Amino acid sequence: MKKLITTLTNIWKIDDLRVRILNTLLFLLIYRVGSHIVLPGVNPSALHHQSKEGLLGLLNMFAGGSFSRSAIFALGVMPYISASIVVQLLGIAVPFFQKLQKEGESGRKKLTSITRYLTLFITLVQAVAYVRSQIAPEARMMAEPLFTVVSTFILTAGTIFVMWLGEKITDKGIGNGISLIIMAGIIAQLPSGLIQEWVSRMGNNGGGPIPLIIEFIALFFVVIFTILLVQGVRKIPVQYAKKIVGNKQYGGVRQYIPLKVNSAGVMPIIFAQAIMFVPATVGQFFPNMQSSFLTSLSNYTSVAYNVTFAVLIIAFTFFYTAIMVNPQQMADDMKKNGGFIPGVKPGLATSQYIDSVISKITVPGSVFLAVIAVLPAFAGMFGVNSQFAHFYGGTSLLILVGVVLDTLQQIESHLLMRHYDGLMKTGRVKGRTPVSTGATSGTVI
Repeated sequence: MKKLITTLTNIWKIDDLRVRILNTLLFLLIYRVGSHIVLPGVNPSALHHQSKEGLLGLLNMFAGGSFSRSAIFALGVMPYISASIVVQLLGIAVPFFQKLQKEGESGRKKLTSITRYLTLFITLVQAVAYVRSQIAPEARMMAEPLFTVVSTFILTAGTIFVMWLGEKITDKGIGNGISLIIMAGIIAQLPSGLIQEWVSRMGNNGGGPIPLIIEFIALFFVVIFTILLVQGVRKIPVQYAKKIVGNKQYGGVRQYIPLKVNSAGVMPIIFAQAIMFVPATVGQFFPNMQSSFLTSLSNYTSVAYNVTFAVLIIAFTFFYTAIMVNPQQMADDMKKNGGFIPGVKPGLATSQYIDSVISKITVPGSVFLAVIAVLPAFAGMFGVNSQFAHFYGGTSLLILVGVVLDTLQQIESHLLMRHYDGLMKTGRVKGRTPVSTGATSGTVI
């Protein structure tokens, strides 16, 4: 307790860090207030019976509950994330985007501008779909087509404003603005999930406090397991040749390339979830094509859904890792800097060795990622309510763990820069971004 008080006091003493934390809290407060402002022309009392189950429940969680409230921030930052993923994939397949990625700061600004325009387009499409499918006719207090036009404009403006808030948190706050906004939305759903679980367990057929305690213990170990997955690295030793210039010696030191067990981050889960939306979408447009298999793929607690989901995650983990981590480039950079892996020849042999190590650690990493992704479904099978079950795994838990570790690392960096003690008595908080000679940690969101 004394260590905690001392750390908080040191944080408050640093003017720049204090201002950044207060700015972050202010921007997050603005986001949470906007998440409760309902769209004009919508009757809030008629929205209480909207569904929060299944895949829509995941979208509602990422939007901080504003999706089910028909709030002005109902779409959240998901259109921006979708646009970022598209631009990132284009940077792999399209030469024009590859060229922009190599142009440094000017290229990054152009890519950011393209991402923003693409976000605007995606938001417009999703806003129209949201108004038509998620706002019931009895909840509308404005005539058509005025209601659709006004709601689409406000939802689009809301997403652009949230994107701006995220950029301000990155510039004026403690960084990772978009990630912190998503994390704030996810955490906002935790109290209601806990209350619902408490009420259900303390009811007549809930089982009492013992099952609730077991659930909390299980959640604790799941979080520990997730931290191990996020933090797990395989260190490859790199030896640098000695160089003598005048009377000084350069090089001759041993460093490490920390290859992450989960280099792909949460991207495989996001891609897999996007594909799992397809059966439900097909079922809406073609009701006559519905079958028992398609119906089961629309139910996130079914065996067919979870098996398919897990297989897709494993496949996308290998695919995204192959895209994000380039062994050939790492070997070339190492050779240019006079480095080599002990016992491995520089050049092609080094590239093949790194590729072999990545393949070996990606196998357990992909399996563990798939297990974490399907844990909410298993929690639901054991009687945990759907809103609380989302915290047992999946994208939400990975985002929470990753963003918290990253935020703590940034705060600790400010403390250590000013010669204060870190946040831990022993060692330092390790974030998701490794310091290496070319290893890539993967996208957070």
